[in-house]
Amino acid sequence: MDTSDVAETLDHLVADATDHHYSPYTRFDWVDELDEQQWWMTPDLLSVAGTRHARELDEKQLMRLSKWEAVNFFSLNIHGIRELLIEVTRRIHTPGFELPSEFFHRFLGEENGHMWFFAQFCLRYGDKIYPDKSLPVTTTEEDTDVAHFLVFARILVFEELVDHFNLRMGRDATLHPLIREVNQVHHDDEWRHIIMGRKLVGLLYEPLRERGDQDLRDRLDLYLRRYITASVQSLYNPSVYRDAGIAEPFAFREELLKDPARTAYHETFFKRITGFLSSQEIISGSPFEGSRV
Repeated sequence: MDTSDVAETLDHLVADATDHHYSPYTRFDWVDELDEQQWWMTPDLLSVAGTRHARELDEKQLMRLSKWEAVNFFSLNIHGIRELLIEVTRRIHTPGFELPSEFFHRFLGEENGHMWFFAQFCLRYGDKIYPDKSLPVTTTEEDTDVAHFLVFARILVFEELVDHFNLRMGRDATLHPLIREVNQVHHDDEWRHIIMGRKLVGLLYEPLRERGDQDLRDRLDLYLRRYITASVQSLYNPSVYRDAGIAEPFAFREELLKDPARTAYHETFFKRITGFLSSQEIISGSPFEGSRV
């Protein structure tokens, strides 16, 4: 397999990461507190956007909700980064990963920094990191090539979702400068990870495609579409609704997940990654077609 294009891309990414290296521990001027009565998250990224609740809750309630949704979003980042740090560390400088290992060193360093500053934000301004209560989309895959592919496909899905939010909030002038900066700094690193992820996912999928095993490809297709659906569900946290003062938070979550207006938002959140996976014939279509999520 010709990997020269991948090697050239990785060399460029390593050079860019080296040129733009910074210390996350000194990068931010942490303010003493953030006023709850302001937007902590871009309003149309809230889990109530497009529903009757976005109209029925007053601005004060929506701003309070935006605080806890921001803390939840950054908490999800912490849990997602923990998984990718573990999985990438297991593979760095191992057979089959000689090509990206130099970039993995930059990747691991940057992601460790990201996890630190997301945790700082949650603990300073929310006094908590929401626990990871999502049901994992597990695999007991014994086929090493398949396991490698699924790990990096999951990482890519996670990073594409996160980057959609980061990009929007990093440019939103209605948000506090610190919130904008945290999102923008993450995006400034994450674009390199996404480029690397796309190259690696394509590279790892090719030998699976060449097997000519349609049952395997169908299984991977279903797995990834279910993983995307599970990622969506993690954005709807009943603990967030409870902290925001919303009555019956579990029923509130169920109503939001069933609301057909939310489907268009989900498709927007995952537009880039579903487009990429579809263009590579890795998945067969939108995970949200015919679904209430």
